[in-house]
Amino acid sequence: MTTKKAYVVGTCDTKYEDLAYVRDLIAAQGVPTLLVDVGIRAPRGKPDVTNREVAAFSPTDPNFLDTADDRGRAVADMAAAFAAFLASRTDVGGVLGLGGSGGTSLVCTGLRTLPIGVPKMMVSTVASSNVAPYVGPNDICMLYSVTDVAGINRISRVVLANAAHALAGMIQNPVPEGQDRPALGMTMFGVTTPCVDMVRKALETEYDCLVFHATGTGGQSMEKLADSGLLAGVLDITTTEVCDLLMGGVFPCTEDRFGAVIRTRTPYVGSVGALDMVNFGARDTVPERYRDRLFHVHNPQVTLMRTTPEENRRMGEWIAERLNRMEGPVRFLLPEKGVSMIDAPGLPFYDPEADAALFETLKANVVQTPSRQLVSLPHNINDPEFAAALVAAFREIA
Repeated sequence: MTTKKAYVVGTCDTKYEDLAYVRDLIAAQGVPTLLVDVGIRAPRGKPDVTNREVAAFSPTDPNFLDTADDRGRAVADMAAAFAAFLASRTDVGGVLGLGGSGGTSLVCTGLRTLPIGVPKMMVSTVASSNVAPYVGPNDICMLYSVTDVAGINRISRVVLANAAHALAGMIQNPVPEGQDRPALGMTMFGVTTPCVDMVRKALETEYDCLVFHATGTGGQSMEKLADSGLLAGVLDITTTEVCDLLMGGVFPCTEDRFGAVIRTRTPYVGSVGALDMVNFGARDTVPERYRDRLFHVHNPQVTLMRTTPEENRRMGEWIAERLNRMEGPVRFLLPEKGVSMIDAPGLPFYDPEADAALFETLKANVVQTPSRQLVSLPHNINDPEFAAALVAAFREIA
């Protein structure tokens, strides 16, 4: 029998019957189980961990339940308290939350703080909609409740039981420890795939190469692993998410892009992969202000917009400011013959002037030191010589 516990979490003032049903099913599988109340009012039954015990972990006001007149504020306070409560526990085998939109937001605030690999499930009324704000860069399993989480019926009985048995199975069958090589984080886009594939193949006998699709969440996922101390290094070849952040594309990073490397001093090799493009949806979704720009229709759902010299200067300044805050070993490589597969002579986004604006801005703003260096190379980013230079740069600082 496992010594780790299953945490069943929800608001016992409104969903106690559902929560107790799930708790008892998991316990019947031989998994120690705790029902944690994160409601803001008196529970309808007896939880194993009360809402006041959770509220005591509030980083701002442990007594906020006594003055919980504003429901929205109280839910936000409880979310922060629940996240701190989970962080204090050493026996979390997995967590299963139940809730509507408010409960989902509350519970997922805590789930997002758990390490990658810890089983985390959320049965939610909003799980069939856009769940990115709830999940973020984390391995949270979202299960649509079909009916509301409001008592046991012929639908919820099955859906909740499936969730309970799934969590019990994950806790009882942890993935065995492997003889893992040190992990490297790599960023890739379709237009930088040849480069990243060459780098990965050159390093995969020594390192466990984790490749992240640079779609906003991909970069966040890689940086979460860096913040968790799970990466021996980062090969940030494709920094295209910066384009979408600054120009309003659909795959933006956050303002904290590169922040994990700054905080952890993880060895870092970066480049300017796909900084020639801003991503939008179908052609008719492109904002009106960009109607006269150069576009390339990647597929019916993805429209790419070529970045201008002025936009490249903005990106160069933005990236340089963050590179300058990195105190660990840094190598940032510039491919003078193009930053993507379609930024080459005869191809749609070939624009030496725009690329030069990016390169010159980086050179003018990055403060080079023995540990932080810019390297310019007369290659396209997908040339074998450039991939080899990335590998050599990483070996130099690893």
